[in-house]
Amino acid sequence: MTAGNRIAVITATRAEYGLLAPVINELRICEDESFIVDLIVTGTHLSQKFGHTIDEIISDNVRIDHQIDIPVDSGNAHDISNDQAETLVIFTDFFSEQAYDAVVILGDRYEMLAIAIAAGNTHTPIIHLYGGDTTEGAVDEWIRHSITKMSCLHFTSNEISRRRVIQLGEDPQRVFDYGATGIDNCLSRATMTKAEVLESIGLPDCHYAVCTYHPVTMETDSPDNEIKDFLAAIKSRSDIEFIVTKSNADLGGMQINQMLDEAAEMIPNLHVYASLGVVRYLSLMNYSLFVMGNSSSGLYETPAFHIPTINIGDRQRGRLKAESVIDCASDEKSILHAIDQALSPSFRQVCENTTSPYGDGHAARKIAAKIVETVKQGNIDLKKKFYDIPFTVTENE
Repeated sequence: MTAGNRIAVITATRAEYGLLAPVINELRICEDESFIVDLIVTGTHLSQKFGHTIDEIISDNVRIDHQIDIPVDSGNAHDISNDQAETLVIFTDFFSEQAYDAVVILGDRYEMLAIAIAAGNTHTPIIHLYGGDTTEGAVDEWIRHSITKMSCLHFTSNEISRRRVIQLGEDPQRVFDYGATGIDNCLSRATMTKAEVLESIGLPDCHYAVCTYHPVTMETDSPDNEIKDFLAAIKSRSDIEFIVTKSNADLGGMQINQMLDEAAEMIPNLHVYASLGVVRYLSLMNYSLFVMGNSSSGLYETPAFHIPTINIGDRQRGRLKAESVIDCASDEKSILHAIDQALSPSFRQVCENTTSPYGDGHAARKIAAKIVETVKQGNIDLKKKFYDIPFTVTENE
C-alpha cells in the first residue's frame, strides 16, 4: 500500500459514535486500495455497565477494524487520571505500530484528550470535529480547546465556533464550518414510527419526553440534590412518561445512574435505559413533547425536529442555542415552570418556526470530501504556524 492513504476514525462513547457515523459512512464510500479507513472502537462501547454500545455499531453493519480496551472507571479524580494515563500508553503503542496518516476524533472527552496526546507523541496528524464550542459548566471546555491546538484540520459545527478556533491561532484555510453531523442524522436516521419505537422499549402509545442528565463536571458539589430535584419534577408530572438515558462516564456519572435505577423502581412514569441507539433515540425525539436534561443533543439535534428543549443548569452554558431552547435552573420549581412553558401553544409555535443554527444536514459529505482531498494530497504539516489576529491590548489598571 502506498503511503499517505490510511486513516483511522476513533469512537469511545455512544454519543460520539452517533455524530461520527455519517462521516464514517461517507469516508467508507471513498475507500479503495489507495485509501483505507479503519474504525477503532474503544472506551465505554466495550463496557457492559454503559450498555455495551459496540452492539449498535455491529447492528449498523459498520466494519470494525480494531477494538481497544481502556479503563472507564470514573468514581473520582484519581480514576479519571488513571484512565487517561493507561489510555495514553495503550494508544501510543497502537499508533506507533499502525503509523496512520491521520486520525479523526470528535469532541471533548477526557479519554479523547489522552488519545490526542498519543497521536501528538507519535507524529500522527489529528483531524478534529466540533472544536470551538463552549460548555462552561463542564471540563469538556478546556479539553476541547486543548485538542484544537493539537489538531491540523478542523470541522466546526457553526460559524461562531469556526471563528473561535481561528482565534486560538489556527489557520483559517484549515478550519471549515460545514455544520453539525447530528443534523444529518435527524434527516436520515429518525426512521421508526411512534408506535414502532415505543413498542421497541416496551411502552404503549403515550405522551412522553426524552431526557439525559450528565454531571456538571466543573462543579465540586455532589449531583445528589440536582438529581433529586430532577426526579421530583418527573414524579410531579405523572401525565407524562419520561424516557431517560443514563449518564456518560464523566466523574459523577455512575452516581447519577445509580440514583436513576433506584428511582425507576418507585416512580411509575420514569423509564431508564443504558442506551437507546441512534435510530431509536432520534425516532423517540421526533415524537416527544420535549427533550429535557443537560445533554448537547438537546441543543444540536432537538431544534431540527421543531420541538422544545429544556436545558437544565450550567453544563451547556455558553453553547450556541436555538430559540426553541428553554434554559432553567436545576431546582424542581424551575424545571416544572420550564415544562409548562414548553407545553404552551405560544412556545410550540416558536419551535415550529425555529431554524437550527447547526447547518443544513449535509455536513458529513462535505467533511469526508475535504478529509479525502487533504490526506491524498499529503499536505498535512505538523509544523503549524500560529495564526495571529490583529487586536488592541487594553492595559490593566
